[in-house]
Amino acid sequence: MADEKKTVKKEDTSKAAKKTNIFKRIGKAIAKFFKDLKGETKKIVWPGRQMVIKSTGIVLAAILVIGAGIWILDFAVSGAITAVNRAANETEAVSTTEAAGENDKEDSHEGHDHGSDEEETESTTAA
Repeated sequence: MADEKKTVKKEDTSKAAKKTNIFKRIGKAIAKFFKDLKGETKKIVWPGRQMVIKSTGIVLAAILVIGAGIWILDFAVSGAITAVNRAANETEAVSTTEAAGENDKEDSHEGHDHGSDEEETESTTAA
């Protein structure tokens, strides 16, 4: 029985030790991270003034060229869309004008049925 009590006590202490070990491991991992971070920042090679100016000029030139290209494409596409809209409106206006002209012709000829009254009169007289 004495042996059983000793084993139980050892298990309890190992659980408590594991909990404190977790915090120690986390603390060590954080310390290692910042130590490595300090070592890596020492390895950084910063560019000189001339290199920064040259790189900035290249970036600005690239932005201008790409911007001009996009502007040209936008201008061309807008012009094409405007031309298509004008053509569609002109076609619609022509067809509307033609339809209105046909309606006017029909309205002006309503009172004049060419030959239909005469045919009715002739068919009535012949009968």
